Amino acid sequence: MSRKKTQPKKVVTPDPIFNSTIIPKLINSIMYDGKKVVAEKIVYEAIEKIKSKTKEEPINVFNEAINNIKPTVEVRSRRVGGATYQVPVEVKTKRAQALAIRWLVDASRKRKDKHMSDKIFNELYDAYEKKGSAVKKREDVHKMAESNKAFAHFRW
Repeated sequence: MSRKKTQPKKVVTPDPIFNSTIIPKLINSIMYDGKKVVAEKIVYEAIEKIKSKTKEEPINVFNEAINNIKPTVEVRSRRVGGATYQVPVEVKTKRAQALAIRWLVDASRKRKDKHMSDKIFNELYDAYEKKGSAVKKREDVHKMAESNKAFAHFRW
C-alpha cells in the first residue's frame, strides 16, 4: 500500500456562460496544442447552433445529449484460471461522463462536415435524438455487457 497521501480531486471551474462543469471538460478534450480559445469558440458555436435549431434552452439539450451517451455498464477483462473473461461492471458517474465526452469528440472528429463546430453540433443533436455514432457506441458497450452477463459472478 502506498505511503503517500492521496491527491485531492481537482475542482473544475464551471464555464462563465452556462455555469456548467461539463462544458469545460468538452472544451479541454477538443483542444489541440493548448489552443483553448479555438476550442472554446468551436464549442460555443455548436451550442449557439443548438439554440437556433431547437428553440429550447441549449444547456438542457446539451445535458440530455450527454446523458444519452453515458454508459451504465461496461465490460472489464478478468483473468480467472488461465481464461480471460469479459466481466460486466457498473460504470461510476465520473467515468461515465468522461466516456461520454470522449465518445462524443471521437464521433464528431470522424464526421464528414466542414467545420468542427458543425461536427460537434450534429453529433450533439443526434445524441439528443438518441441516434448517431456516440449513442451507437454506448449501445454496443451495453450489448457487450448484456451478452457477457453470465460472467457477472466473477466481478471483484
